[in-house]
Amino acid sequence: MKVIRKGVRCMLLLMLVAAAAPSFAKIFYSKNEAMELAFGKNAQVEQLSLFPDEQEAAKIEQLSRTKLESGLYTFYVGKEQDKILGYAAIETGTVRTKPETLMIMLTPDGAVSNVVTLAFHEPPEYQPPERWHEQLKNRPLPEQDFNKGVQGISGATLSTRAALDKVRKVLAVYEVMIKDKSKD
Repeated sequence: MKVIRKGVRCMLLLMLVAAAAPSFAKIFYSKNEAMELAFGKNAQVEQLSLFPDEQEAAKIEQLSRTKLESGLYTFYVGKEQDKILGYAAIETGTVRTKPETLMIMLTPDGAVSNVVTLAFHEPPEYQPPERWHEQLKNRPLPEQDFNKGVQGISGATLSTRAALDKVRKVLAVYEVMIKDKSKD
């Protein structure tokens, strides 16, 4: 009987510890909310699936200085009366041990127009503030670098580095898969 009571106490203690453990996961926008944020309420949003070949993937990796994890890359294209309003890409990656999802928005010409955090699962003190993303706007791909004027944040080094990697990847995919192909 004592063994069963100890087992029940241990189970209750574990349940209390699990319930008291901090949960940092925060989802700020759903995909639909993000698309409305990117292109407005009345825009048409088309999905553009891109399949870079080996040469294109190598060029993207070289330009972005990041690894492509997949052979499929998706852009969302906002349109209004067949006029392109811009592009958006949703990028998810691990910051330290938990994921972060950003939406990187580009103008029709491929310049960064905005970066928005859609979800952040690390502790909130590691999340860069939205004003940090402001410095990434209109900055060309080669200048998306801490050594070229992008300011880091003490205490959020991994988060800012992960965000910068995502922005560089989106810009490189745009340059290789959309901009370069529109010249053909």
